[in-house]
Amino acid sequence: MKKLLSMVSLAAMLMATPFVNAQTTVTKTKNTKTKTTVHLKKDGTPDKRYKENKTTTVVHVKKDGSPDKRYKENKKTTSKTVVKKE
Repeated sequence: MKKLLSMVSLAAMLMATPFVNAQTTVTKTKNTKTKTTVHLKKDGTPDKRYKENKTTTVVHVKKDGSPDKRYKENKKTTSKTVVKKE
């Protein structure tokens, strides 16, 4: 009788084991930084080591303020065809 009782309790434990391990786990959310964050130095100026603080637009101008045509971004390509009349 003692053996039968121990076998039944062992079988009950083995059957309950998958239910004990099937607990739901808590998912952690990632803290993602947005691109609007600005890294500043101690004096309050933007830190240029970070990508979001670097300026990529370069405007080349002459001393009088007109665009410098030596640079590609200031050249305007227009395709005009000239027809000569004889």
